[in-house]
Amino acid sequence: VYAGMGGSALAAQMSLTWPGYDRPFEIVRNYDIPAYVSDKTFFIASSYSGNTEETLSAIAQAAERGAQIAVITSGGKLADLAKEKDYPLAVLPSGLQPRHAVFYNFKALVSLLSKAGLLAKDEAELAQDADFLKQKVSGWLPTVPTKDNQAKQIALECIGKSVVVYGGPKLYPAAYKWKISFNENAKHIAWTNQFPEFNHNEFLGWTKQPVSKPYTVIDLRSNFEHERVQKRFEVTERLLSGMRPAPIIVQAEGETILEQLLWTVALGDFVT
Repeated sequence: VYAGMGGSALAAQMSLTWPGYDRPFEIVRNYDIPAYVSDKTFFIASSYSGNTEETLSAIAQAAERGAQIAVITSGGKLADLAKEKDYPLAVLPSGLQPRHAVFYNFKALVSLLSKAGLLAKDEAELAQDADFLKQKVSGWLPTVPTKDNQAKQIALECIGKSVVVYGGPKLYPAAYKWKISFNENAKHIAWTNQFPEFNHNEFLGWTKQPVSKPYTVIDLRSNFEHERVQKRFEVTERLLSGMRPAPIIVQAEGETILEQLLWTVALGDFVT
């Protein structure tokens, strides 16, 4: 069980895609924890500031249940508690916004999972992908002209319109991060949803009202998604043609799902 709010929950969301889990894993964005939490539960409390009231409430309940607790934070009350109780503690660099610390948080989570013997993948893969990501983001810097800059091109399409970001199960964590980054970095309203659930309700919402649709639609697509999910993106685009704005299609780059996840999250940060 992972307890965290806002940007502090993003790493847990990403971890569902990579490394993934071979046992139940639940993200708690709340004051209260699941009734099943016990001394058999590995409980991670994450708050960048260390003072998030929902997370402090959750860890207090986990302690009462005898859970095995670890902490991710940059300081505050949560760090003090971890030191007092001798909980495993991953200390993040201070002075950032939580949404800007998501990759630090992600690395911390992977390290805790590794030390707990719960990591199904090789932790070294993260370090290998750092060079890949560094090279890719160089094309999105402010100094790169718009004609050569994918991030600037997408940003221009979003100005003055509400943004809706879609992803399949593999890239939904990235879509959720785009939503947060639009909201917080750009102070720009945005929503997100996931395929294939989209096709069972929200699809119809695009077919009628409002007639004028002041939206930008962004599809985050990956060749690692289920083949039927990939097909749904294509069929949806065709069936809704003329009834909603044509989507901006972002095809994730990378040879592994981890590379694609990191690449897509980073692109959203530069766009916003």
